[in-house]
Amino acid sequence: MVASAYRATIVAVEFMWNSFARRNLSLAAAVICAFAIKLRAQDARIDEVLHQLEQAQTFSDVSISPDGRWVTWIEPAAHTAGNHTLYLLDWKNPSARAERVIPENGAAAPSGPAWSPDSKQLAFFAAKSSQNQVFVIAVGSGPAADTKAQRLTNLNGYATDLRWSPDGKRLAFLYAENGGGGGPLEAEPAQTGPIGSEIHNQRLTVMARDGGTLRVLTPADLNIYEYDWSPEGRRFAALAAPGPADNNWWIAQLYTVDEGGRMHALYRPPAERQIAVPRWSPDGSKIAFIGGLMSDEGFNGGDIFVMSGSGGEPRDLTPGRRTSASGFTWRGEDKIVFTEYAGGGSAISTLDTKSGSSETLWKGEEGVHEDGNFPNFALAADGRTSVLIRSSWQRAPEVWGGAIGDWHPLTHANSSQQEHWGKAEDVEWSDGGVEAQGWLLYPQSFDPGKRYPMVVEIHGGPSNLKTPSWPSPRYDMSVMASLGYFVFFPNPRGSYGKGESFTRANVKDFGGGDLRDVLAGVDAVLKRAPIDQERIGVTGWSYGGYMTMWTVTQTNRFRAAVAGAGIANWLSYYGENSIDQWMTPFFGTSVYNDPAVYAKSSPITYIKQVKTPTLVVVGERDGECPAPQSFEFWHALKDLGVPTELVVYAGEGHSFHEAKDRTDVLRRALAWFDQYLGAR
Repeated sequence: MVASAYRATIVAVEFMWNSFARRNLSLAAAVICAFAIKLRAQDARIDEVLHQLEQAQTFSDVSISPDGRWVTWIEPAAHTAGNHTLYLLDWKNPSARAERVIPENGAAAPSGPAWSPDSKQLAFFAAKSSQNQVFVIAVGSGPAADTKAQRLTNLNGYATDLRWSPDGKRLAFLYAENGGGGGPLEAEPAQTGPIGSEIHNQRLTVMARDGGTLRVLTPADLNIYEYDWSPEGRRFAALAAPGPADNNWWIAQLYTVDEGGRMHALYRPPAERQIAVPRWSPDGSKIAFIGGLMSDEGFNGGDIFVMSGSGGEPRDLTPGRRTSASGFTWRGEDKIVFTEYAGGGSAISTLDTKSGSSETLWKGEEGVHEDGNFPNFALAADGRTSVLIRSSWQRAPEVWGGAIGDWHPLTHANSSQQEHWGKAEDVEWSDGGVEAQGWLLYPQSFDPGKRYPMVVEIHGGPSNLKTPSWPSPRYDMSVMASLGYFVFFPNPRGSYGKGESFTRANVKDFGGGDLRDVLAGVDAVLKRAPIDQERIGVTGWSYGGYMTMWTVTQTNRFRAAVAGAGIANWLSYYGENSIDQWMTPFFGTSVYNDPAVYAKSSPITYIKQVKTPTLVVVGERDGECPAPQSFEFWHALKDLGVPTELVVYAGEGHSFHEAKDRTDVLRRALAWFDQYLGAR
């Protein structure tokens, strides 16, 4: 940040000296002094905005008891790793207050709450010395303040996905004994010694509700990604593939598992379809799941399929639907309630599995999804009573509850938070017959008589989308709107929200049609807002980082770029990353069989065309988009004389955990754009 400010000042000094100094030294000095004062004021504004964002309370792991009476959520403590609090609220009692649930023996970081079928017990994970254990608390007429939960296990390894049996007598979870976990977003361990010689798969594990002996049901050579109890409690539906876990989710198959651990392969999806969220029908005769082209485990999107629990071909229940299902729950023999991405927002709908008819219960601009990574919606057994974490550019996060679409806030932790940006507009445009969508965020204190710079942020994935949400200190360019910028968030082809054909529209064409969509979106925005087309920047993280690298090799339209965790060379990337199986559905085959299709979408192929000053940032131990990709791009720009910097964050993976690193990378990005685009 300071270095960037110094560089900007030096540029200003040189300009002022050449223009004025020989003729009027005092005038040049005065102008330089004014510039320095403005620069310091902008730096102070960045500090102020980031500080205020850090004060916003976030929420996670929202749940509701089957009878709809009890609500839980977790409040992570800002800047304190592992210091999270699980709250329990009897929300049907108007006088009740949320109470803390405290694990015994000093355990912390509660996660994954799971309700017993009778709504009388709550199980969850909590960790001591970074090791998750299973805890349970009895919920009766009302919790006492600071109630302690009882520990049931003595695990040594990674544990996740806690679920009660239908009769409430047993608990199941996924357990990688002696192994780590967390998924490919986490920092990769150091790669030393014989690589791949030791694989610890997640295995389906069952125990009695009061603890005792663990029964491991599935074999050591298969990793279980997701599962569901059958209604009679004697079988499971499970998604599984050989390890390593992070790499092979993209080739997972659907199995059934019986009480003796015998596994039966039920369905092997085609290479271009990934599956998620297996769920038994209430009568145990069918299994439904989400199937679609998904680029990241846990970020679900696609159609809803159903098939017989004994095998056969699945039936697509939502063919041609111009949305992307993200999670669902059976609520009756022939009824499903599901969340879906719709346009640039979300919806909650019902689906009749016999007729295929559907009804939308609620639709809004914010992101709402029931399953996968970071779910923020939970549904009670009646199919209507629900809780969710609501957030948008106009609404800081809070927990809400009520009938679907008729929610009211249950928390008020962020009532004092103020917006530091202007209004948000839904922008739609057409590019060669493809209908795309995005969000345009206006600068704070917008003056229609002025012309403004703009930053374009392209989302990751590519199978994902940007929906309105309250900004956080994580990588989110929304904060640029508080510094006098427009911010544009396009959802180009390849995104969720407009159906499977739209999501698949960039297969074998990374950087082709999706970049045309982004550029057409910029043109659409220029027609509706007073933006200076000579002061536009581009950025993104992950696939958005790749798109940033790619964009500056294809056009000089952008005056500055920040590439976060990007991909410079698909050919070398294939052999460097820890999740190469994700690439085959998008490129059609491996890099060794068709290097040309990988090379044509690689920024390094066109590197000599870059003129745009580019900041490159990445985590040291990123397994999804490894640091060598950022080194390769930065090294080329440096060799070509293009203004560039590379910043590598020690110990961080694809998702940054250290608050100081999250803040620093955002601060550097803001300063880089300010240096080259200059809000003035």
